[in-house]
Parts: sequence; structure tokens; C-alpha cells
Amino acid sequence: MQKNPTYTSLVAVGDSFTEGMSDLLPDGSYRGWADVLAGRMAARTPGFRYANLAVRGKLIQQIVDEQVDVAAAMQPDVITLVGGLNDTLRPKCDMVRVRDLLTEAVERLAPSCKQLVLMRSPGREGPVQARFRPRMEELFACVDELAERHGALVVDLYGAPSLSDQRMWDVDRLHLTPEGHRRVAEAVWQTLGYDPEDTEWRTPMPATVPPHWVARRIADARFAKRHLLPWIGRRLTGRSSGDGLPPKRPELLPYQDPTA
Repeated sequence: MQKNPTYTSLVAVGDSFTEGMSDLLPDGSYRGWADVLAGRMAARTPGFRYANLAVRGKLIQQIVDEQVDVAAAMQPDVITLVGGLNDTLRPKCDMVRVRDLLTEAVERLAPSCKQLVLMRSPGREGPVQARFRPRMEELFACVDELAERHGALVVDLYGAPSLSDQRMWDVDRLHLTPEGHRRVAEAVWQTLGYDPEDTEWRTPMPATVPPHWVARRIADARFAKRHLLPWIGRRLTGRSSGDGLPPKRPELLPYQDPTA
């Protein structure tokens, strides 16, 4: 792999993970690992361009239909593709169809960029991950096979102990905290061949005394009311949190720091 490569553009494709939830900025928008990564790459390359087509809640079929051709037409140096995990969390999921759609996405994106980046998404420790682990690992096996076939890079976030820590996840238990997003950006940065800025991104946070039983039950009740029940309601009615929302950065334009 080339060390400290020169890339002039990045396009990010995916769902809420790539959109940046829950890395909230003061103006109410989201930053996320892709923005952090783009900022680092832009600091090395004047005129660096960046687009982020991700929209929260998207399934792999929607990513293929709405984002893949747009990203391919931009012909950037680097494309990141993360998708399919929302499908695996649905009560009913046709994994053959998910694998086929992911394969279609990779086959269309790989020839249109210098470097395609895929990921084994992180998973939060807990009953949800335990229940859906077989589907997740089937998806990640497909990611590995596609990467080998098409010369894509794979960022293994699923195997990083630090990112399974519950403290790396927001109160909705579905999205990473700002620190989690920072570590993902570091992981992609290193996978692309850049010198590490944080050699310990995989290292878990120091152990702390866990909250007592009553505090955990109160947190569980708040989570169920604010996040779980609305999520179930959307699943039952066929709605998505991203319905009607535009892509985060739909055009491939010179990078601008969202915090500036």
C-alpha cells in the first residue's frame, strides 16, 4: 500500500452512520467520521473536494437506487461505502438479496474511483448485537469477499474492542458518540495509508464503576420511550427517519470545515 497517498476527492455513500449521527454540531447538523476524515485529507491537499450522499435510515436497496450512480458519476479518488446493516436489524431480512445488492453497489462503484473503501461496521455490546450477530457476520463475510475481488480496502470496526464499548454509543444506542466517530475517522485514515495520528484508537476506554441497578433501569425506560418505541413504530408503518431528507453534501465541492 502507498504510504501517505495524495487523494484529491472523497465521496461517502451510506446511511446514518456515514451521515454522522449523533456527532451533533452547535447549529443542529451532524459532523461524523466522514467529515473528520475529509478535513484531514483536505489539510494535505489544497482544493480537496468532498461529497457525502448518506441519508439516515436508508436500506441497501435505497442506497443502490439513490446514491450509487450519483457517486460513480462524480469519479472521485476515494469512495466509502457502508450499507446493509439497517437491513440486518429488520425483523425480516432476506440476506441473499442484501448480499446481491451490496455486490451490485461494489461492482458499479469500484471502477469509478481510484480506491473503494468498505467497512465491517461496529456493534454495540448488548442484546441487540447478540440477537443479530449471525446476520451481521454474514454481511461482513460478503464485504470481505467483495473487497478481495475488486481491490477494495476493508476497515474492520467490528473487530475493534473500543467501538463495542457502550460508552462509545449515544443514548439512542444506535449511533456513535463524537469520540466514536473520531476513532472511526482514524481507522479509515490509517487504512488508506496515512501515518497514524492515534495509534490507540482500538484500545478500550479505561474501566469505570458501572451505574447501579436503579440507574440502569431508569436509563432503559427513557431509552424505550424516546428511541425504541418510535423506532418500532416506524418499522411497523414502513416509514424511515430519513424520509424526505436530502443527501448531506450532494455535490462534490471543495471541502469546508462545518465547525468554522
